[in-house]
Amino acid sequence: MADKNENNNNSEKREVVPFWRSRFDELDRVFDNFKRDFEHVFTPSFAPAKSIQHMFEPSTTACDLVDEGDKFVITADMPRIKKDEINLDVGDDYIDISAEHKESDEEKKKKYIRKEHSEVSIRRRMSLPGRVKPENVNAKLNNGILTIELPKEKPTPQPRTTKVKVE
Repeated sequence: MADKNENNNNSEKREVVPFWRSRFDELDRVFDNFKRDFEHVFTPSFAPAKSIQHMFEPSTTACDLVDEGDKFVITADMPRIKKDEINLDVGDDYIDISAEHKESDEEKKKKYIRKEHSEVSIRRRMSLPGRVKPENVNAKLNNGILTIELPKEKPTPQPRTTKVKVE
């Protein structure tokens, strides 16, 4: 009887491995998104530039980086940003994206004046997984989405495939 009980205890003992041990990137992304959303929710769009917004660093923007073989393509969210407010600095193996946007609205009525100000500041620096040709970079802003094409110095060769007949 003791042997049977001991076998049950051994079979129930399992090592508990936290899910984040191998997924630090996903965990970092969760915290980055939380910070961005927290700042967005608790920073009113009408707050003066030197009040609440300067308590936070410039926010990062969500970016996707895709390897298309001969180039890297980055898409970045740029809400309310105009193309002349964006600065791109590209090195051989990095890109630095920054933008600042300021708005103010004034409405005069009979017995009051209403003024609203907002400021958006975005900064994102990304290391690229390969070397690029900075002089050939193209960027386009369309409906709040910035698309950047970075031609590679050495294109990634396409993987060869072989058709195999199944018998």
